[in-house]
Amino acid sequence: MFHVKLPPPAEADVSRETQARLEAYLALLARWNARINLVGPTPPEGWWSRHIEDGLQLAPLLPDGDGPIADLGSGAGLPGLILAATTNRAVHLVESDQRKCAFLREAAREMSLPHVTIHTARIEAARLPPLAAITARALAPLGILLGFAHPRLAPNGIAIFPKGRTAEAELTEAAPHWHMAVERFASRTDAHATILRIRDLRPV
Repeated sequence: MFHVKLPPPAEADVSRETQARLEAYLALLARWNARINLVGPTPPEGWWSRHIEDGLQLAPLLPDGDGPIADLGSGAGLPGLILAATTNRAVHLVESDQRKCAFLREAAREMSLPHVTIHTARIEAARLPPLAAITARALAPLGILLGFAHPRLAPNGIAIFPKGRTAEAELTEAAPHWHMAVERFASRTDAHATILRIRDLRPV
């Protein structure tokens, strides 16, 4: 049986219920990753910081209320499943790869997340409700992500996009094409990364 030692709930800043969900996720990820390479060759001992904490730090950036959120190009469910483990609001995971969707469905069951819906579709074709928040991790340049987000966000909806060293360059490239209010948050898991929280998004 695979096991990763996780920080205790007080240190991880999550409830015992969430802790149990995250442990179930990591155990399942270990079994599946050998077969379909969900998160690459990173040793499992590094998954807590690289994947779990990276997703958990987005939770405080979600808007207030219970509006639905979506994770585009969800892959291994990062950060979508991690956010779903911390909230009861509806979470939509959009992923076109059939095998990854099979993993997402099993993970949602193992983690007891009935409020998660998996969409096996390309992002352009996914049928989603108006969203309070959209996120995506390591999916595409910012300009493309904004094009995905704009038609799917509810009024006052926000986009939350973790970005690496290229964050400012991507913002500069996208700026001529979009009106947007941008907040920047330093990543707690990568000194070179920035989390962009974007609202009031509309094309120029």
